[in-house]
Amino acid sequence: MMPFGEAFDKVARVVGLGYPGGPKVDNLAKQGNPDIELPKTHFEDETLDFSFSGIKTAVINLHHNNPNVNKADLCASFQKTVTETLMENIEKAIQKTGIKTIALAGGVSSNSYIRSEFLALENKGIKVYMPNLKLCTDNAAMVASAGYYNYVEGNIHTLDLNAVPNLKLNEIR
Repeated sequence: MMPFGEAFDKVARVVGLGYPGGPKVDNLAKQGNPDIELPKTHFEDETLDFSFSGIKTAVINLHHNNPNVNKADLCASFQKTVTETLMENIEKAIQKTGIKTIALAGGVSSNSYIRSEFLALENKGIKVYMPNLKLCTDNAAMVASAGYYNYVEGNIHTLDLNAVPNLKLNEIR
């Protein structure tokens, strides 16, 4: 799955809003109407996997084919479609697992539309935890901070260090 924040950053870049994209898309979306049809990507199997790649590509293509598209409407439509996709999968997870508690975190947890949709789950008996807005930071900032403190402590690796994307928590060294 494409990271949530990355999709917002790419859409913001395409429509000329710059980085970081999350707050800029959120602000412009408030001025628009979510009336542009955009695709939702769901996988057909029983997993809860989904992707934002299709919607990101649709926004890029739509903007390139029609550079005069109303950017506020495009951002509102993107934000609404992404949130609907996320909420549909959360609803499936609730039904599948019976969970009664959800936590919203990361940089996009500051998005006003996403926050309002998550809070609506409380009307269905789901407890929702989300950080104060001032604590909704991009995960990249947390990784950079951890890297800084490792560097200060002398934990420096050579250039042959590689990522392990499927590393389990109990395998961290």
